[in-house]
Amino acid sequence: MSLFKTMAAVTISCGKMGIRNGSLPIRPLLTCAPVALTWDRGAHTQDITKNIQYITNEKIKLTTDPKTMKLDKQLNRPTCVMINWLLARQKHVMKYANLYLEQGFDVISVSCTPWQLIWPLKGSQLVAADLIKFMAANENDQPTVLHGFSVGGYIWGEVCVHIMNNKEQYQPVIDRIAAQVWDSAADITEITIGVPAAVFPKNKIMQKTLKAYMEYHLKTFHDAATVHYIRSSQLFHTNLCRAPALFLLSASDPVGAERSNRSVYDSWCKMGIKCTWQCWDRSPHVQHFNKHRDEYVSLLRAHLQQHVGAQHAHAPAELSRAHAR
Repeated sequence: MSLFKTMAAVTISCGKMGIRNGSLPIRPLLTCAPVALTWDRGAHTQDITKNIQYITNEKIKLTTDPKTMKLDKQLNRPTCVMINWLLARQKHVMKYANLYLEQGFDVISVSCTPWQLIWPLKGSQLVAADLIKFMAANENDQPTVLHGFSVGGYIWGEVCVHIMNNKEQYQPVIDRIAAQVWDSAADITEITIGVPAAVFPKNKIMQKTLKAYMEYHLKTFHDAATVHYIRSSQLFHTNLCRAPALFLLSASDPVGAERSNRSVYDSWCKMGIKCTWQCWDRSPHVQHFNKHRDEYVSLLRAHLQQHVGAQHAHAPAELSRAHAR
């Protein structure tokens, strides 16, 4: 039991991401400008909560009302809600954020610690509640894209739980999502593989030990944790967001497994959600962008141009000219 307590304590520790400030001129949405492949240090990042950051090209100070989650300034730009993988480092998150910043989006970056994952009632469910509340309080007439990685699928399932509990208020919020992207989405069946790999990426012995603890945790804390994972998985499979979806994964990834992703894909297709499937033969978990960069960017751009550009009713003149070309 002492070993389990030690492993539980290990999962609680999680360093805070650094923040970089600066400014960068905004580029038109969905232009053909080159994609930044490194962290753009001009991007301005601010904490909304401990788990939510707002990233924008504009150097501007934003203040959030703690009760309503409403920002004091509405930037009225297209937004990407990016739900990150466990223990994602800021410089890696920014590589993906730049794919959207370069196209005129602002990015809402969402994180979840291992502790918040294993204790959902006091952790991940509160993160999900803050996210949907923030999205509802700061709606505008610009499109929203949902881009999730790994455990982000679970977090979105928890968001769907909150939506189910208050559909009148929250369903219109996700109905405005124009497109969704799922990179290496991990289901409940892979949680005992994914958490150890995230906490101890280079230590196989500690991965095995933490895996044993996770299996113990799922059995022992069924009511406090496991039932919530199952509910989240069910709602992810019957996603309340019906926007066109792009699946990005690999056959060699044991965490964002092809089998579980195919199950979600098939379920969504049956519901009438337009889905695009890209499964590479070999690339590590949430590293498909690094291994297949050109193809990854091409797939993402095509998805956004097809589904976001068409719904962007209030497009600036630059966007119209870009489509005309």
